[in-house]
Amino acid sequence: MNIKRTLNTLLLISLTAGLLTSSNICVNADTKAPAKAVQTQVTQGIYVKPLTVVNSPNTYLNKSIIMEAKFDKFSTLGLDYKPAFKSSDDYISFLIKRDDTTFNIPLSEMKLFLKRSTAEKFIDLKTNDEVEIKGVVFSDALGDAWVDVSELKITKKAPEEKKK
Repeated sequence: MNIKRTLNTLLLISLTAGLLTSSNICVNADTKAPAKAVQTQVTQGIYVKPLTVVNSPNTYLNKSIIMEAKFDKFSTLGLDYKPAFKSSDDYISFLIKRDDTTFNIPLSEMKLFLKRSTAEKFIDLKTNDEVEIKGVVFSDALGDAWVDVSELKITKKAPEEKKK
């Protein structure tokens, strides 16, 4: 049973790698269905849910990914950690919210790094703003997903909180 599952997993990985290297079509990793071609000046990538990456970061290692999420907050989490080094002088990290719970919990198993010069353009970003994140999983240190974010886009602003 385990051999069969391992072979199926290897087959799926090699098919995915073949699709990504031989065409401009991206694969939606959550449904295995072809997704629209993504071509920007920055990157192409695999549309994937953040929890899918967190549950198997080594599958996405050195691959470009595209995710939709709710922004939580800017942070210093993971900066200057030697095995997956991103300097706090050049980068800021940020957290997104978990989408598998109704509670307000950040997805701390995913380390997202954005260049400080880019982050300065997002000073008005608020908790619960919906964002699209494009980047490359550059490490799976500590069993976590470490993502170098190449593009961040606000897709929907969160409703303003009513003041009492």
